[in-house]
Amino acid sequence: MKSNSVIVLLTIVAILSLIMFLYPMNSFSHCDTMDGPVIKAAQKALDTRNVKLVLIWVQKKDEVEIEKAFQKTLAVRKLSLEAKEFADMYFFETLVRIHRAGEGAPYTGIEPAGLDLGPAIPAADKAIETGSIEQLLKLLTDNLKEGLNTGFKEVIEKKNYNKDDVEAGREYVKAYIEFVHYVEKVYESTKGAEHTVIEESEHTEKNK
Repeated sequence: MKSNSVIVLLTIVAILSLIMFLYPMNSFSHCDTMDGPVIKAAQKALDTRNVKLVLIWVQKKDEVEIEKAFQKTLAVRKLSLEAKEFADMYFFETLVRIHRAGEGAPYTGIEPAGLDLGPAIPAADKAIETGSIEQLLKLLTDNLKEGLNTGFKEVIEKKNYNKDDVEAGREYVKAYIEFVHYVEKVYESTKGAEHTVIEESEHTEKNK
């Protein structure tokens, strides 16, 4: 059972790595949105006056800055409803900015709730919420299979071109190169995912 779980994890990490490699990322991330996990944690932290709920989203070196911003926010939000809204947004922006910096990513502002994040991120959140990875795994593997099958079909269709037709030959070469590079990226992503999981596992064992 443990072996199967590792295989599932490696598969998902590999596919996600491939997606990140092949497609450009949006200028914002899930954590930049008003309904993302970082701001949800910030809202709960402010309502319960428990800063530890947001410290997990920043690096240890940034804890003091977040704690100071948190205390300032708590003090200001008592003044009025308008002050509360202003102070909360100040804290949200501070938290997201520092969180993004910790990821090595630029802060470009906070996006509104309800943005279309595509199917993958909501599916990942749902898997974590329910404790079941099956639907997420199906979504990712179905997309990967479709990509492989489409590329493979195109190569096969153009493989038996007329050898005197140079343009047809070039079309075959183009399809061939795209397919082989796709397969190569899948394989390299899988190798990288396996290496990452092993490193993280060894790191966890050392720190026990």
